[in-house]
Amino acid sequence: MLPQIKGFINQTLIDWEGKIASEIFLPGCNFRCPMCHSAHLVLNPSTLESIPFYAVRDYLREQKDWIDGVVICGGEPTMHAEIESLCSEFKQLDMAVKIDTNGAYPEVLESLVDKRLVDFIAMDVKAPVDDTYRAVAGVDVDLAAIGKSIALLQKGEVDHEFRTTVCSFFLDKSDIINIARTIDGARAYVLQEFKGGSCLDPTLNNYQSFSRDELKALAAECAEYVQACCVRGEAPRRGKFETRNSKLETPPGGRQK
Repeated sequence: MLPQIKGFINQTLIDWEGKIASEIFLPGCNFRCPMCHSAHLVLNPSTLESIPFYAVRDYLREQKDWIDGVVICGGEPTMHAEIESLCSEFKQLDMAVKIDTNGAYPEVLESLVDKRLVDFIAMDVKAPVDDTYRAVAGVDVDLAAIGKSIALLQKGEVDHEFRTTVCSFFLDKSDIINIARTIDGARAYVLQEFKGGSCLDPTLNNYQSFSRDELKALAAECAEYVQACCVRGEAPRRGKFETRNSKLETPPGGRQK
């Protein structure tokens, strides 16, 4: 039994830096982030057409010399009981697997890592791990679970990045620095520019957040706490921990040189 697939991008160059990847979207999420751009997947996934797994599998077989891996996102992919079976199917096709997650299910992530079913984990850290988190996630978050997922990735047993969508409606600059301190020594921290237009909370659609230049300056401050930090789409800024790990020759989310 495999989870339903509600979206498929056959080739992407931007969702796993350094790789040519395919991307699938799984339905449902346990969060209700006001700034989310996937309201259809989160609120009404049953209205979306399901894509049969065999169609994805057959495409990957045909393009095996071209596609490096598969990005599994959502929604929240780790809320599906069948996620391990899905990852195993892709591994049998000799595909690398990346999971995009909110970190709410650390036991699932740990199992995927232990069984070597995932090659890269990108975890959204929504806010400082305190009461602010609940406002940004839109639900009553288990903060202990978030902390466990952060600690799991910090162990360094799987390639990873932490990332935050920076919306000044919820987060100020000190909040972002606080997050960087929380993930102290992490391999990569990526700041993502907030863009309105199709948010789950429509009152944010026309909201103007930090400028890109402000985010780049903020990334430079965050680099004091992590191995590499950048604004999505920019070259990573090496932090004070860069000598700890040779994989810093790799851009966040990218392939080792």
